[in-house]
Amino acid sequence: MKKLFFALPALFLLASCGGSSSDNAKTSTAQTETAQKGESLTLDTAATSIDWKATHKGGLAPRWGKISVSSGNILVDKDSLSGGEFVINLGALKVDPASVTEKDKKASDLEGHLKSPDFFDVAKYPTAKFVITKVEKFTGAQPSSLLTDPNYLISGNLTLKDSTLNITFPSKVEVSATGVSATAKFIIDRSAWGINYKAEGSPENWIISKDVEIGLNLKAKK
Repeated sequence: MKKLFFALPALFLLASCGGSSSDNAKTSTAQTETAQKGESLTLDTAATSIDWKATHKGGLAPRWGKISVSSGNILVDKDSLSGGEFVINLGALKVDPASVTEKDKKASDLEGHLKSPDFFDVAKYPTAKFVITKVEKFTGAQPSSLLTDPNYLISGNLTLKDSTLNITFPSKVEVSATGVSATAKFIIDRSAWGINYKAEGSPENWIISKDVEIGLNLKAKK
């Protein structure tokens, strides 16, 4: 599909699918990565995934799929999340065939297009990366329509291609005797990382929503 941007992460990625502005991750310049503390738990990459969703303008022709995480860890200090990082395998980006309904379109064609220099250029940039820079307990009102009952506010540096920005989003984290699970769902603006189809402002790029819905599902065992 020549005119649809990946909706990532994931990495990294991540829709004008009816999401409100409160669903958007706060984006700022890259932050200093502080010293990590606590017990380091290796991510279970088989159970960890990143969901993505994207659309054309107005929410038309949604596409969605998954991206795998190749490595990473979660840090736990006194039964609380304290840090972590993970590497996203952009070469493993998948488009769900159920999202491609046109008779003349194939999920594999869109996968190839998203991996090409038109978008992620995975031959040159095979991975993306997310490093947690700050963890806070979440307090206050429900921050978005995409995630229920968050208990943490996470900030981290997200690197896509040759650009790194800091994003902040709510997350629901569960720490147990057997491991850690963390989920989050938020929206990023792909153009903030300079990811555009052809020239920014071109008709081909304009027709694709800049919003990318990202769903993180992270699991680590003790």
